[in-house]
Amino acid sequence: MTDLTTLEAELSASIAGAADAAAIEAIRVAALGKSGSISGLLKTLGSMSPDERREAGPAINGLRDRVAALLADRKAALEAAELDARLAAETLDLTLPAPPRRKGSVHPTMQVMEEMTTIFAEMGFQVAEGPDIEDDFHNFTALNFPEKHPAREMHDTFFFNPGLDGVRKLLRTHTSPVQVRAMQRTNQPPAAPWIAGAIEPPIRIIVPGRTYRCDSDATHTPMFHQMEGLVIDKGIHMGHLKWTLETFIARFFEVAGVVSRFRPHHFPFTEPSAEMDIGCDRSGGEVKIGTGDDWLEILGCGMVHPNVLRQCGIDPDVYQGFAFGLGIDRLGMLKYGMPDLRDMFESDTRWLSHYGFSAFAAPNPATGLS
Repeated sequence: MTDLTTLEAELSASIAGAADAAAIEAIRVAALGKSGSISGLLKTLGSMSPDERREAGPAINGLRDRVAALLADRKAALEAAELDARLAAETLDLTLPAPPRRKGSVHPTMQVMEEMTTIFAEMGFQVAEGPDIEDDFHNFTALNFPEKHPAREMHDTFFFNPGLDGVRKLLRTHTSPVQVRAMQRTNQPPAAPWIAGAIEPPIRIIVPGRTYRCDSDATHTPMFHQMEGLVIDKGIHMGHLKWTLETFIARFFEVAGVVSRFRPHHFPFTEPSAEMDIGCDRSGGEVKIGTGDDWLEILGCGMVHPNVLRQCGIDPDVYQGFAFGLGIDRLGMLKYGMPDLRDMFESDTRWLSHYGFSAFAAPNPATGLS
């Protein structure tokens, strides 16, 4: 037993004098490792008589347990001291201002507009633009609106007082006037300098932009964004329109395909006219596109009215075409789950930080739209 007492005293002194974790590990291996001093004593128990084993076994096992406890305590103390030293050396002055965080993001409307433009560009459409302030001819007359149509009244349209030339201007109620200007440019190239690039028959354009109407509720705002499409060529029919719209909807909502139906409707500038519904599922408090038994109205469309073609100097007996109009903001609401259209124009940075997009994640047909 005297040897055990001496060994315990030596090991205790070595453990107490250990300066770091490496020294503790060396002592543990020397005492408790396979060839350690205490492990060697435990191996001698097999050669002892039963009486000797009953006396030496508890003593050796007790020494092993006490040394193991001393090693664990000393290791914990050294680690705590090391942590305290690191904390003291790596101080952080909390009174200094934090590094500035990047603020701002891409508005959902602009993101959706880019996504839509990307898809239509793959189909060969060009982007056309026009003025927000229009005249009665381009906004109504050229688009076959009757003289007494309700849209020509103050309760529907924002009008300006007549200018010195006596012409009454208005904020355009749709982006269709740009279609008129594009078709007019086919015959008179200088007539529409704001359209980027030469547009010659066949015409295949999309027209994104702001539009204005006297309306405001959860799904309507006085200023909103539309994208209209126009295709003019020989032999164009409703089948081309259906394929174009179904392909766009499937790509935009990133689903394998959509089921659609076209309900007869009336628009002054198209004949026949239709509203397109797509299959959806409304269960679970959300709208899922491309599945389910419900229907959702998504856009208006139709074949360009012969009167519109004539107003623009295009022979309807030679050329036909189709047109469609989509609400950019509404499509964004559907795709990204925004409940109220008016929130998109409230300039609330909290809303924008939640729904906004990174400027470094531009829509790309190869890597994804969103």
